[in-house]
Amino acid sequence: MSMQAKKPAKIRNKFALRLMPSVRLGAEKISASEGVSLNQFINVAIAEKVARVEHDRWAVNREPVDDAARADALDLLRRGGRLAPEPGDEVPAEYLDWKRRKGAAKASKSSQARVRAARG
Repeated sequence: MSMQAKKPAKIRNKFALRLMPSVRLGAEKISASEGVSLNQFINVAIAEKVARVEHDRWAVNREPVDDAARADALDLLRRGGRLAPEPGDEVPAEYLDWKRRKGAAKASKSSQARVRAARG
């Protein structure tokens, strides 16, 4: 008697999905506002949920990061490179403007006073 591998079950791409009317209406409104079909919206929603569950399982089972590895990674990030960014990798000008505005707000005396007051 020869042992043959079982053929994998055929994956069906279509199946009936029963949704509560309120859920379907909400999904239809969102999919229309995003310019995608209800089918595409449901596919993306399921894919997002599957990815989240898989990530949560991975996070629970992964090896913990020890302090030495964390310190090495932070040291590497602090060093910074000497090479100029390649074309397309530059920091966008609007980000630099936003960063300056945000930095100026942080440096203002009123902001510093609020931080000190919150700390007590």
